[in-house]
Amino acid sequence: MPQTLTISIQDYLKNIYELTENGENASTTALARKLNISAPSVTGMVQKLASAKPALVEYQKHQGVTLTRAGRKAALEVIRHHRLLEAWLVQTLGYSWDEVHEEAERLEHVISEDFERRIAAAMGHPIRDPHGEFIPTEDLVMPMDESRRLSALRPGQTGTIKRVISADAELLRYLDGLGLVPGVKIEVTEYSQFDHNITVRVARKSCVLGLNITNKIFVELEPE
Repeated sequence: MPQTLTISIQDYLKNIYELTENGENASTTALARKLNISAPSVTGMVQKLASAKPALVEYQKHQGVTLTRAGRKAALEVIRHHRLLEAWLVQTLGYSWDEVHEEAERLEHVISEDFERRIAAAMGHPIRDPHGEFIPTEDLVMPMDESRRLSALRPGQTGTIKRVISADAELLRYLDGLGLVPGVKIEVTEYSQFDHNITVRVARKSCVLGLNITNKIFVELEPE
C-alpha cells in the first residue's frame, strides 16, 4: 500500500467502500455518521481525496462519494488486511468472533505485505473471515456474494447463514447465544407484515428477530 495513504485516508476509503457495498449512498452525512466525525471535516477530506494524484474518489455535492479504481484498490487492501487479521486472531490466538474487530482495526494499518502473505499461507488462504465476510483475494478482487438478507426471506424458505455484517460485540454475542452464526442452517417459519419480525427455526429452537437484526444476517437459500 502506498506510504502516502495515512491511517485516516485508509479509514475513509474503507468506509466508503463498505457503505456502497451494502447498497447505501456514501454521502458526506453517512460518512460523518459512520466515522463519528463532523460533516464539514468529512467534506474537506473528500475534496482532498478527489484532488489527489491519482484521484481516490469522485465527489459531487449532493450526489455522494464513489471510489475511483485507485481508491477501490486501496480500500480492498485495507479490508484484506482487516479480515485476514480477524481470521488469524480467531484461528491462532483463540479470540472469539465478537473480540476481533477492534484488534484488527488497530493492526490493519501497520502490517507489512510480507506479514499479510505469511498469515494467509499459514491459514491455508481462507476465503472468509470469522463473520463470514469474503476476504479480498491477493490480487484485490472481491468474490461475488449471492447470499440474501434474512429480512427478504419468507415462511417456508430455508438456507445457510453465510455472513453477518456487524462489528457490534454485544450483538455478535447475542447471535452466538441463539446459534445464529455462519454455517448454520435455518428455516423461516413466520413473518409479520406489520413490524417485519421474522421467526426462525435453528437447531430445533425458534426465535423472533426484528429488522435491525435480520438486515445484518445474510443467507444462502437452498434450491427449491
